[in-house]
Amino acid sequence: MIVLGFDTSNYTTSIAAYDGGRGHNCSRLLDVRPGELGLRQSDALFSHMKRLPALAAQLMDEIGACDDVVALGVSTRPRAVEGSYMPCFLAGESQARVLASVLNVPVYSFSHQQGHIAAACWGAERMDLLKTPHLAWHLSGGTTELLLVEPELRAVCIGGTTDLSAGQLIDRTGQMLGLDFPAGKAIDRLSAGSDNADLFRVRVDGAQFSLSGVQNKLREYFEKTGDPAATARYCLRSIIHAVRKATKQALDEHPGLPVVFSGGVASNSMLREAFAGLDAVFCPPAYSTDNAMGIAVLTWEAYHGA
Repeated sequence: MIVLGFDTSNYTTSIAAYDGGRGHNCSRLLDVRPGELGLRQSDALFSHMKRLPALAAQLMDEIGACDDVVALGVSTRPRAVEGSYMPCFLAGESQARVLASVLNVPVYSFSHQQGHIAAACWGAERMDLLKTPHLAWHLSGGTTELLLVEPELRAVCIGGTTDLSAGQLIDRTGQMLGLDFPAGKAIDRLSAGSDNADLFRVRVDGAQFSLSGVQNKLREYFEKTGDPAATARYCLRSIIHAVRKATKQALDEHPGLPVVFSGGVASNSMLREAFAGLDAVFCPPAYSTDNAMGIAVLTWEAYHGA
């Protein structure tokens, strides 16, 4: 018995399989022209449609052909809130619904954000958190939200950025430094070459903050120092400062809850070090970045709970 999950975000095409214990995810980043920061939705949608057949074939080759698919799941929107929509998710949804019709199995819909949180919980071996209250950060190229999560991943945003996401700031810093998009991994590696302790102390009020001012400070800092490694570290330290303060403020309101970190920025090594010793839940980096694993996990839970 196995379920499949599809996720076609604005950054990655992915498909995953899950049997209630073991999971396998196949992903590929979308191609972005050098110097650009992402893709238009029409281009992303087209790229997903071209890539999904090859990724599905790759998944079947790696796990072995399976005749016991009992359900399919797919991310259909960025967040589970009214009005949340992004055309690129239509690629995964259309493929999942066609396949479900052919196989005569149910298809379950989730948000991309719910998939991220589920992947983090599964990867960290904390599946218990899918059924208990917790805080969760979704830190990515498009989202920086602190969520209060109830059972079945019903989430309310209680903090985070009011403008630029953490991933956007990292990618814009990478563009300034001549790095490829997405720049998260390169910024992480680059920052390790500096012991710079400088940062911009972002104001945090009610677990909310703005990162737009940090971008200007970063440009000034790089022009002043000419040091890419120190600038990368300055960027990450500023983000982490804001995330830590927002987390503390949220825990003052909701004491004792574990804090799950999901999204591509959650794979950053400095962020993980900054929360060491706290009740912070991190999964392996492969399941922090965009992937369909969480969608497959949620599909399994939904099928067996139906």
